[in-house]
Amino acid sequence: MSTTRPFSPGDRGPEPSGASGASEGGVPGTGGAERGASVAGPSDGGAMPSLGPGEPEASAEASAGRQVRRLDFEGQSGVVPLARDFARQALYAWGWLPAATADQRAAAEDVLLVVSELVTNACLHAEGPAEMWVACDNKVIRIEVADKGTGQPAPRTPHRAGRPGGHGMFIVQRLCLDWGVLRTPGVAGKTVWAELGAPA
Repeated sequence: MSTTRPFSPGDRGPEPSGASGASEGGVPGTGGAERGASVAGPSDGGAMPSLGPGEPEASAEASAGRQVRRLDFEGQSGVVPLARDFARQALYAWGWLPAATADQRAAAEDVLLVVSELVTNACLHAEGPAEMWVACDNKVIRIEVADKGTGQPAPRTPHRAGRPGGHGMFIVQRLCLDWGVLRTPGVAGKTVWAELGAPA
């Protein structure tokens, strides 16, 4: 089955209110508390610390110019399109969209693709996502998807482009500056994070 779109997936504009996963006041939640140590992935966490839950859902802006938005998936259906719409609204709010150049459009589409892959992996391999955080510090976008799964995401090796399935973490690895997994000792589940650079 094929679908066609009258617009680029990164440039259709913010979704109408209510489709973004924002809190009741229309302002997406924030995070800020540290949440465990990195136990897997290419590095120890990249440029920005873990976002995590713990602060009131009142502002989309955090200290030091970092902006953070949080989406809770509890009781939600259609979580992949919901996550993409939420991330798209954040990109509009942070000035990544509408894209003025092809490079900016490609960077925004990469963010949306990585969101899709991380949330899809949580659906397929970890009983679904619990929460997602998206943060921006003007140079890096960080995406975190928390789930209750015990597995360890990894790119399938060897990667075979013609083989169905198994491309998610390969795509994340190719598009991102860095990615990894955070676990909190004594707490079920994990958080898979990925960071992408801002367009030039």
